[in-house]
Amino acid sequence: MSEEQLSTKELAALKAIRNSIAYRSKMPSVRELMNVLGYRSPRSAALILESLMKKGFLKKKSEGNYQVVKSTIEDQERSETIDVPLVGAIRCGIPVLAEENIEAMIPVSTRLANTNNKYFLLRAMGDSMNEKGIEEGNLLLIRQQESANPGDIVVALIDDEATVKEYQPSQDTIILKPRSTNPHHKPIILDHDFQIQGVVSAVIPNLIEL
Repeated sequence: MSEEQLSTKELAALKAIRNSIAYRSKMPSVRELMNVLGYRSPRSAALILESLMKKGFLKKKSEGNYQVVKSTIEDQERSETIDVPLVGAIRCGIPVLAEENIEAMIPVSTRLANTNNKYFLLRAMGDSMNEKGIEEGNLLLIRQQESANPGDIVVALIDDEATVKEYQPSQDTIILKPRSTNPHHKPIILDHDFQIQGVVSAVIPNLIEL
C-alpha cells in the first residue's frame, strides 16, 4: 500500500511513533496514542497499531518492540526529505559501544541532508559537548565520511567504542576535545586505533510532545 493511502489517523499515529522512538528511544504507550489521536478508548488506538502492522508500516522485533519500516507523507514538503536511519545513542563523554541496529527511519529535510551524501542519526547522551549546542536527547545528523577538518565535531571510533568530540589533529597525535561547561570532561589523546565514522552536520533538538 502507498503511504498516501493511509488515513489521517494512521499518519498521525506514525508521526507520534516515529518521534517517540527518535527522542525517547521507545514507543508511545497506547494511552499516549489515544490522547494524540483524540480517541476516548485505548482500544481505538490499539486498532490503529494493528492496522499499521497489517499494512506493513510497522513490524515487531524479536524482543517484541515495534519498528517503523515505512515513513509518513504529511504534505508536499515530504517529497523534499530523505529517510535517514536512527542507529541508537551515543554518549558525549565516556565512549560507549556504538549501536548498529536501526531503531527507525526518520525523514530529514534535504536542506539539512544533501542527497549526494550518506547520513545516519544518533541520539546524544551526556553533556561533554554542550558548549557546541549538543544537549542530552538531541538528535545528531551525521554525514558519513572517514576524514575531517580541524575543529569539526566528529563521531570517533576508539577500540569499537564511539564518542562525539571536537577533532584536533597535531603532528604526532589526535586530540578529541570536549566542549563543556562541566570540568569533569577531559580531552582524549590518541596515536593509534582511531577511526572517524562521520562529521556532525546538524543538531536536531528534542521537541517531542505526547
